[in-house]
Amino acid sequence: MPDLSDMVAVPAGGFWMGSDRHYAEEAPLRWREVGAFRMDRTPVTNRDFARFIRDTGHVTVAERAPDPALYPGVAPSRLKPGALVFGPRRDVAQHRHWGDWWRYRPGASWLKPDGRASVYRGRLDHPVVCVAFEDALAYASWAGKDLPTEAEFEYAARGGLDRAVYGWGEDRRPGGRWMANTWTGAFPDKPLAEHGFSGTSPVGAFPPNGYGLVDLIGNVWEWTADYWTGTGDAPACCGADPAVKSYDPELPGVAIARRVVKGGSHLCHESYCDRYRPAARQPQMEDTATTHIGFRCVVRS
Repeated sequence: MPDLSDMVAVPAGGFWMGSDRHYAEEAPLRWREVGAFRMDRTPVTNRDFARFIRDTGHVTVAERAPDPALYPGVAPSRLKPGALVFGPRRDVAQHRHWGDWWRYRPGASWLKPDGRASVYRGRLDHPVVCVAFEDALAYASWAGKDLPTEAEFEYAARGGLDRAVYGWGEDRRPGGRWMANTWTGAFPDKPLAEHGFSGTSPVGAFPPNGYGLVDLIGNVWEWTADYWTGTGDAPACCGADPAVKSYDPELPGVAIARRVVKGGSHLCHESYCDRYRPAARQPQMEDTATTHIGFRCVVRS
């Protein structure tokens, strides 16, 4: 039986999913209904994930050398275990492309997200990161749980506030209060950490939403079970089926499916990636392990 002690009951109901006011991939606004479920109150932490690793001996995707068959044209000598680590390049005067602030670092993994410092040094209660979709799925199976669908995640992230821009209302900072771990300062090379956190923050450091769930917005992006589609998950009106695999058109020959991630992270910023909203969504290849993607689980009634 799954441990329900730190899970929150989310009631069945309907809501308006997506947005017609922001990024094109969030449209169209459409009515969705979800059944009742329980959701982890927080993202899975390093402490939680360490227990899973001890119990199962699971070796994460970032700790294994990539399969050359999945990366045609890449020299096997370059396929080393590691993860994508955030860090603006110093040799670029103006950072314009994501490649200017992300780099693949051999040796980076959930245990050492930056490739050096261990999570046992003060970060056990931060969300686990550098986990690929396969790792999140393995954890959920071990815990007797599932990963949320995109609709379940968005419904929970809204906290009962249907059609509100943010998970707490219409204002980004009501009364000047920080409501989530978001980027402050000029992105990507001048972080101010005005709320006190540079990088991820301990889970629950910011206010819960209307359902009592924390960090569904900001801190880390979170994996969902749904495959990515270019438009919102609305098969009835758009022909987009979240059960059909989707691949990156910019990487021909690379047959690694993409899933939807939700919630935004501590690295989003309105000047480049204004996605601190329940409706926001992004595609991520299933093998992607980065320092700003984590996950949480659900149990359906």
